[in-house]
Amino acid sequence: MPVVWADSNAQNSFKPEVVTYLEEKLLQSNAAGTKIKALLIVNPHNPLGRCYSRETLVALMAFCQRHHIHFISDEVYASTVFDSGEPDTHPFTSVLSIDPTGIIDQDLVHVEYGMAKDFGSAGLRVGALITRNAALQKGFQSIIRFHSPSGMSVTVASAMLEDREWCRKFLETAQSRISEAFRLVTTELSNIGVKHLRGTNAGLFLWIDLSSYLPPESSSLSKSEREFSLAQKLLDGGVFLHPGEEHALEAGWFRLVYTHDPRMVREGIKRIHSVLDKLSW
Repeated sequence: MPVVWADSNAQNSFKPEVVTYLEEKLLQSNAAGTKIKALLIVNPHNPLGRCYSRETLVALMAFCQRHHIHFISDEVYASTVFDSGEPDTHPFTSVLSIDPTGIIDQDLVHVEYGMAKDFGSAGLRVGALITRNAALQKGFQSIIRFHSPSGMSVTVASAMLEDREWCRKFLETAQSRISEAFRLVTTELSNIGVKHLRGTNAGLFLWIDLSSYLPPESSSLSKSEREFSLAQKLLDGGVFLHPGEEHALEAGWFRLVYTHDPRMVREGIKRIHSVLDKLSW
């Protein structure tokens, strides 16, 4: 199944006006013979670490209704929202909390969730599809026996989720630690002159701007090659950052996962600084 990207910048992606980009890309795709069947978003967003406002979600739902396409919201980072102290943030709003009446046919709305991120338990391989679409439910029931999680995973996940008090304490502690880690990494980055995307308040990562450290545009390298050149320099210096070439319109943005032991974060920033300080293209 081909994936069609509706490119927009990091700021406009979370405003109702993003629908303008979607409308344009949908028309282009239809004209090219590729029929769009669904809109997929990640909320909170990976890698930008931002949440969609309720207003924007309603606009996206209305867009899907107009074109009768499915609206899929991946909410795997739902409980990683924290107090970042950043301006222009939005609280997490699940699509499930919005009454679809008068906005979109409920059969077109689907939510994905898993325990990998919120509970730091990717190894459990436990997830869920939440939908009111009876035909879709029936289709999944026919194949789910071939894709079920292990009995051990179900037992562990059930024990975790059924203990409401444990879940509450775990998530509160996790969010507090993410907030502390966020403040540490943004302070350390600021100290070495590296900027990050503002408005972040969710996820386990930060979107940082290293565009000024890329090889010059006048070189024979493509955008992705320029990013990979810098990524290789960083890797040679003992730190791995995921290049933004598959995520971003603008060259030079990298995803930094900062939810580690503070000593590791400080050492990582120290190595980044050392590499950037010695660059000579």
